[in-house]
Amino acid sequence: MMKNLNVRYPKQLLSALILSFLFLSSCSESPEKFFDITVLNTNTINDFASPDLARHIADEAREFPDIPSSKKKGNEAVTKINYQIQYLDQALAKIKKLSASGDEQKEIQKLSTELFEYVIPVYKNEYLSYAKLCDAQAAQSAKDEIIQSIDAKYGAAFEQKHNALMEKGKAYASEHNIQVSWGQ
Repeated sequence: MMKNLNVRYPKQLLSALILSFLFLSSCSESPEKFFDITVLNTNTINDFASPDLARHIADEAREFPDIPSSKKKGNEAVTKINYQIQYLDQALAKIKKLSASGDEQKEIQKLSTELFEYVIPVYKNEYLSYAKLCDAQAAQSAKDEIIQSIDAKYGAAFEQKHNALMEKGKAYASEHNIQVSWGQ
């Protein structure tokens, strides 16, 4: 009887150790996944407060008289912004859900969270208003006013927040041998 206890105990201990290891390893992300979620995801907002984003939104509502297939329904720009908002909200939720370990990851997670929390309200308000004007084929001066206001109010702070995150992200990628093309 004593022999069975000795044999069973090490197997149970080994099983418990393996399960514990699997559980703990599933709680934290790999450096690559962490980087993708916190830093790489910002590619979707690189053009924030820029003429490029304004042009992309306006292009959604653009019709060409000699091309019948370009006829719009009148909600394309708003739909584009609503999809963008939905994606940004999901990205922020993923960032917040990360289990950052160590000061470096915690700092990157904080910077990324701050960046997304900074831009999302602008998408929900100013960019959505701009998209509505684009869909309504409003006067260019009204659309320009919103875009200039976005740049004046948010552009510099966005650039600062984005650059701070990219600086930390580049160091993190280098330290963890994550291959990144920074698009210089």
